[in-house]
Amino acid sequence: MRINKKKFIYLISPNKIPNTFYNNLKLILKTGKVSFFQLRLKNYSKNKKIKIGEKIKNICKKNKVKFIINDDPFLALKLDADGCHLGQKDMDINLAKKLLNKKIIGITCHNSMNLAKKAIKAKADYIAFGAFNLSKTKKTKYVAPLKILNKVKKFTEIPIVAIGGINSDNYKNLLLNKANFLAISGYIWKNKKYKPLKAIERLK
Repeated sequence: MRINKKKFIYLISPNKIPNTFYNNLKLILKTGKVSFFQLRLKNYSKNKKIKIGEKIKNICKKNKVKFIINDDPFLALKLDADGCHLGQKDMDINLAKKLLNKKIIGITCHNSMNLAKKAIKAKADYIAFGAFNLSKTKKTKYVAPLKILNKVKKFTEIPIVAIGGINSDNYKNLLLNKANFLAISGYIWKNKKYKPLKAIERLK
């Protein structure tokens, strides 16, 4: 998977999709900073997810952003998304690969080198570590140390996504420690100080 250093943001959807969301997404993706957009909706019906997903897929396509579905390879297949992100309790990566053929599959590895090695062996397209900071989007169960990024880079070229409470004050440190992509959600969608476009423009 090619890495463009300017496009280091892995943007995750808010938990709820208001009407203003689509216009904000268009503005954000036009900045050219986003490589991936992940649809992560826990409390919507399958039909609603499909409707929302179709709209987002079109916006992503126009802006050359990879459209990823969280947790659900079947939904990724239905929407013909670019790929799927799997947590440790989701479908086994080998089954997901059979289902999705050559689509992108990313794996959550929390703060574990052992999980990372397993994901690399199973030929994941990227691995995700975190939380590196306290997150308001999700309850922080696992805390990842910065040194894990450099550790992993010593034995693999696989792209690494850093997750957890990332904002304009702490993002540079993760990039300096060799994270390829930064998964960001709350800082963009729940920022009390800046609107989504302004918030993303602060990540330079």
